[in-house]
Amino acid sequence: MDGTFCWWVITLDSPMGTAKPSRADMSNDPSVHRARTFSNSLLTPPMTAGFAMAQPLLGSPRLFCANLVPKKTDEEGIMHYVIMGCGRVGSSLARGLERRGHSVAVIDVDAGAFRRLGPTFHGTTLKGVGFDREVLVNAGIERAAGFAAVSNGDNSNILGARVARENYGVATVVARIYDPSRAVVYERLGIPTVATVRWSAEQILGKLIDLGPESLWRDPSGSVRLVGLHYHQSWVGTPVSQIQKRLNTPIPALGRFGSAITTDETTVLQDHDLLYVMVDSGAVDECRSMLALPREST
Repeated sequence: MDGTFCWWVITLDSPMGTAKPSRADMSNDPSVHRARTFSNSLLTPPMTAGFAMAQPLLGSPRLFCANLVPKKTDEEGIMHYVIMGCGRVGSSLARGLERRGHSVAVIDVDAGAFRRLGPTFHGTTLKGVGFDREVLVNAGIERAAGFAAVSNGDNSNILGARVARENYGVATVVARIYDPSRAVVYERLGIPTVATVRWSAEQILGKLIDLGPESLWRDPSGSVRLVGLHYHQSWVGTPVSQIQKRLNTPIPALGRFGSAITTDETTVLQDHDLLYVMVDSGAVDECRSMLALPREST
């Protein structure tokens, strides 16, 4: 059907995309990290089409069809994004999208919140409720490539995300959720979420105690993870390609001097590097154990 998917009282499962780590991504500001998480999710179009059962937003069960291909861009590749909520995360996200050359509309119930956008912001600001259809239309939801619900209310964020997805067919939708138990439910309904309380707690806990392998990314099913692994000193000087063969899993990048680099056949592990290993979740401990041993004993 030329990449167009129909859905019936269900929502599309759109796995969040990934972005290559960069020096800027090493910021310790939680609001910046969360804004980049949303930005990566919005800028990466859905890669697979899966289905998850969901109840209709309003009224009795009904059939409807939505074009779930990323919305049109102009001749210069500029896309339009709508952000619900102009707190620290929402304003950082809006500025980040605009810096990338995209058009942005920001919705908030408090007009004073728009001051966070700063004098250099040239997008649209609208005072109102982010799930109100008239407000959304005025924000350009009908031509939007992505919608981010990052207000301070879980119910409002999910309602706004579902209206954007179900009523306007927005291909890429993501919502911030404070209650971790709700996040799991909404992920199953096909709405990618960022559970900020859980994320913040894990980040702080990881700095207080050793939590083992640092999980940098996982797919929505939890079956595959990108983890940061340390190693025995004897592995230093080993070509990464050889380490991949020993572990039988890809090592797409290394953390080096506070930044990250992609690996190839010529990349050699240096002292203090961090191995970014893409691995089945069930094999993480095995990979960690192998790297903890001297190279000669594996």
